[in-house]
Amino acid sequence: MINSHNTQISNVLIIGCGGAGLRAAIAVKMAGLQVSVLGKRNKKDAHTVLAAGGINAAFGNVDNDDSWEHHFADTYLEGYGIGDEYQIEIMAKESPKLVTEIDKWGANLEKLKNGCLDQRFFGAHTYRRTCYAGDYTGLTILKTLLNKAESLKIPIHDSQYVTEILVNDKVCFGAMSFDTSTGERTAHLADAVILCTGGHTKIWRRSSSRKRENTGDGYYLSLKAGCELIDMEMVQFHPSGMLYPDEFAGTLVTEAVRGEGGILLNNKGERFMVNYDSDRMELSTRDRVAMANYQEIAEGRGTFKGGVYLDISHKSKEFILEKIPSIYKQFLEIQKLDISKEPMEVAPTAHYSMGGIFVQPNDHCTSIRGLFAAGEVAGGLHGANRLGGNSLAELLVFGQRAGLAAVKYSKKLKIQMRSDCSIKDAHEKINSFSKKGNQLVKPLQDRLRNIMWENCGVVKNEGLLKSGLNKVNEIKNMIKNVDVRISCKNQEDLVQIFDLEASVFSAQATMISALQRQESRGSHQRGDFPLLKDSENCNYKIKLNKNSFKLEISKNNKKPLKNNLQETLKKVQRVSNFKNKLLE
Repeated sequence: MINSHNTQISNVLIIGCGGAGLRAAIAVKMAGLQVSVLGKRNKKDAHTVLAAGGINAAFGNVDNDDSWEHHFADTYLEGYGIGDEYQIEIMAKESPKLVTEIDKWGANLEKLKNGCLDQRFFGAHTYRRTCYAGDYTGLTILKTLLNKAESLKIPIHDSQYVTEILVNDKVCFGAMSFDTSTGERTAHLADAVILCTGGHTKIWRRSSSRKRENTGDGYYLSLKAGCELIDMEMVQFHPSGMLYPDEFAGTLVTEAVRGEGGILLNNKGERFMVNYDSDRMELSTRDRVAMANYQEIAEGRGTFKGGVYLDISHKSKEFILEKIPSIYKQFLEIQKLDISKEPMEVAPTAHYSMGGIFVQPNDHCTSIRGLFAAGEVAGGLHGANRLGGNSLAELLVFGQRAGLAAVKYSKKLKIQMRSDCSIKDAHEKINSFSKKGNQLVKPLQDRLRNIMWENCGVVKNEGLLKSGLNKVNEIKNMIKNVDVRISCKNQEDLVQIFDLEASVFSAQATMISALQRQESRGSHQRGDFPLLKDSENCNYKIKLNKNSFKLEISKNNKKPLKNNLQETLKKVQRVSNFKNKLLE
């Protein structure tokens, strides 16, 4: 039993060293306060690198008619009206400034001959507004943020697994972590904490997430601290994940392939998107393209391996190497497939958590004083469908805003009331897992991922969800019997058991929310409720909180759009049957 710990003190503590966490840290440091960043994975390999295709900003460099109003309308309406309009407005207005800034810091985004940033089409955007660096935009942005953080001498501690947010009377004062290599524990004391831990898509069997990321730990940390979650039923299945080999199943094939002219074909050679969205075809919204791929496969028009074809071989090899070099290399190395000569095989893959921690739109504060959240872990921006390219804009805009809000909070704080009991409880929680048992974590993790894929996948229904919840509860009950051996040379068991516990709670939250929404809206597809209900009856947020270790649910109707945003939607003349209902 270990009850001793190191103590680290800073003005602001950031949990997560991806794009949102780094941008928040930079904002804090540039404001003159002390900041520390914790990450459980290597800082150079954060999930941000998977946002490959581009970042959205309404510059109008290629299509002169683009504006923040059009960006707002695309995001709000293609999110089926349940995204937080204030967050969307902020992102649409502020992303050009921050994209310009990150490029000046060294992101080296593609330029036009006139020196302005080049912009490409992404699905469901009215205009070309996606700035990019080949098909490795997230990677170059992450490297740029790391270089900026290094120049500012911001301490980044990777290999730190955060087990608890330290709270005293609904006020956050830090976090407890252990070193994933040595087991050494640290109580990080801070005026403010910003959660930037990503989502929970790794809990599906086929996922674009990789090892030890997006296991839902940010959601679980926030629930235990006293926060609320919203829209957990809204999980985006990206249309194109790799099919094989098994260890790479679900690996992302960026939307940039379709943005640069890739077409989707079934096993009959038919370009089937004409049957699902004849106007936008492959550049339709991700939810529609994912459903189209799913339906073609389900109805027997898929490939032998269970996918559809994504073909860009009609483009020259030189074009492919210029526009999507990483994808060319990815298929050549993994499948020995030359995509300039043959089509890729793809299928939907769990990709992005659009729900998350309930935050205030302006500063991303939570219901716990001194606790903020930014990036994928925060809910509200994307509604029922995320547009490609918005995630990188989100992390820059709201990473900065959360950082500045934490600075303001820290400067106003006169005294920090800490609790020795909270620190002691955090120690006891870690110690409680160290025991012999008759269950192993890995099989339970695999079982959970299979349950989520089969019972809470692209299309759900009441029977599948209820059966899935029962199966998840069985896994939850087995956690107390898991064999966890901890030594100075082995912390892997401890990492995995905390990941499993977080994943189980995230799975429960997702299924409970999915049962409550009895309609099909965007990424949330119910086979037993296939229609989209009118906005008056279904334009609500599903909130979850945890009391007495049980998830409690409530529905909160959204307020009507404020007048200026209603006028914005009318101004850009976005028209369809569904969108007209939203404007009523």
